[in-house]
Amino acid sequence: MPKPLLISFSGLDGSGKSTQIENLLAALHAAGKRTRTLAFWDNVVVGVKYREGFVHKVYKSERGIGAPGKPVNRRDKNVRAWYLTAARHLLYLADAVNLRRVVGREVSKQDADVIVLDRYIYDELSNLDLGNSLSRRFVRFVQGFVPRPDIAYLLDADPVAANARKPEYAVEFMKKCRRAYFSLASLLGTMTIIPALNLNDAKIAVLKAAQQKLGPLPLAEQEFVREGEFRDPTAAA
Repeated sequence: MPKPLLISFSGLDGSGKSTQIENLLAALHAAGKRTRTLAFWDNVVVGVKYREGFVHKVYKSERGIGAPGKPVNRRDKNVRAWYLTAARHLLYLADAVNLRRVVGREVSKQDADVIVLDRYIYDELSNLDLGNSLSRRFVRFVQGFVPRPDIAYLLDADPVAANARKPEYAVEFMKKCRRAYFSLASLLGTMTIIPALNLNDAKIAVLKAAQQKLGPLPLAEQEFVREGEFRDPTAAA
């Protein structure tokens, strides 16, 4: 039986990952594909309850998910103390090892044509200081043993618009995160970058990229970014 395709979605909070995943799943089901969906935070991250409890208790991070008119003050990845940076390398390594185990387990079930992950190890690696040579080596090391997605989407988004949809982090921090994602994409060279488009055009771009691997899917004509093609829209900013 053919090995299922692995598709991951990464990007800023509020970049539209959930919407694009739902749209892709609908198209896959319409094409007769069997799918399985995994949430990186729920299904892969090691010790998630302890990690959540730590940031809530020690850094007073507010619980919940931000929504328009109901902001949440998150304090987790935006806290950049040196000891947390060291800890992140260890935690992310544990998550990467578990990611390999989880994906291997799901593939062995042979009950899906496509496995879709809501976030991936890339969303954690983008939190590291990629200007540091040791962190870059760590990223390449992790890339070398985790399952490589057949399509690793990076959904670009304007930080101001993303913050309005999901107000959890300061806009300035989200701008830094956006630059970090593109630095990571440049380093990896394997991510399919979907530009910051309106909702319908973004849906079309995601489906056209999937069509490269899966064959015909319900979509319209639209330009898209190919796998491995790096275009940093922050460069002109």
